Amino acid sequence: MNKRDFIADDILSKIYQNKYKTGEKMPTERDLADQYDVSRYTIREALKKLVNIGCIKVIQGSGIFVNETRYKSPLIYNSLTEKKFKDIQSKIIYLKKIKPDNNLEKIFDINGHHAKLWEYKRVRIVNYHKMQIETTRLPYSYFPDLNEEEIKKSVHDYVQQCDYQISHFITTYTPVNVSKEDAALLNCKKGVAAMKIINRGILQNGKVFEYSEMINLDYSVSYFTPFNPHSHKYRKK
Repeated sequence: MNKRDFIADDILSKIYQNKYKTGEKMPTERDLADQYDVSRYTIREALKKLVNIGCIKVIQGSGIFVNETRYKSPLIYNSLTEKKFKDIQSKIIYLKKIKPDNNLEKIFDINGHHAKLWEYKRVRIVNYHKMQIETTRLPYSYFPDLNEEEIKKSVHDYVQQCDYQISHFITTYTPVNVSKEDAALLNCKKGVAAMKIINRGILQNGKVFEYSEMINLDYSVSYFTPFNPHSHKYRKK
């Protein structure tokens, strides 16, 4: 782990330990640089990461403050969510309508001869590096006007623009090695380590609106997880 990431994680830990409390002023860049024995540039880069994920805000002339949003989601950040949308580009491989197989029928709770899904594949690019291949399916009946311009941007913005309310996601992580086909899309060697992420997006009405499979290079993620005494007790049986 490089110094920037270590410092960002350590400050994040201190925020969740309530050493740095919501609304209170944090130490200055200079004080943090002295504390971690690094340059102010390194501190600035670590703070930028925390600003990008919404944990802190820097007010010019006033200082650094912890935001109130830090406990609202168990996901603190991952390698892509720490980036702003404007810093992520999408290369569209395809967008097409498909007939769902049995598994997709179960996932989306649809059936019938006329049931259709959108399927698209895109490569996500950060700082000119290809970081992620995403293959996503969505119900055609929910988004009949979906087009390539929309999937170049934030699809979740588009979902909300269609007046759907997103409730939550169910996500599974599995370490994998990159296939020959995916290596060609990511400009990397076949067999390098990657993270496969399967994501189901759920609306407020309980319907699945998205099923995604992603292959990610250089992936890292941090979570805030409350201790569950019931689960702990069950595992001891």
